[in-house]
Amino acid sequence: MGKLTSTSYTTGAFNAGMLMLRLALGGLMMKHGYDKLIHFSQYKTQFMNFLGMGQSLSLSLVIFAEFFCALFILIGLFTRLATIPLIIVMCVALFKSHNADFLGEGEMATLYLAGYLSLLFIGPGKISVDGMMGK
Repeated sequence: MGKLTSTSYTTGAFNAGMLMLRLALGGLMMKHGYDKLIHFSQYKTQFMNFLGMGQSLSLSLVIFAEFFCALFILIGLFTRLATIPLIIVMCVALFKSHNADFLGEGEMATLYLAGYLSLLFIGPGKISVDGMMGK
């Protein structure tokens, strides 16, 4: 019972927790990006034209973030750098697409945004390519 209520943690537990966070955020987001990647022609006709960039370019940037950056997070390579496009995509999804409805339609974007911000601040942990390279 003492361990469950303790606020201390070991380095191994911290690194395992960061691994689980990266696997969950990366794997779940890759599913979204992969769907957009294989159905590009269907999505581009109905996708948001963000900042006047055009629907195809906006969708391509989202696919880059949701699939390729999520893959980098999954393996722990360039983790902090890979979170930046995903943070931008989640902010656009939350504030533009879901009108900042944190607890309603934008709940999923809020959860992803919180996770990616945590990874940006904390880093990938030692059980990652970045951690093994000593970054």
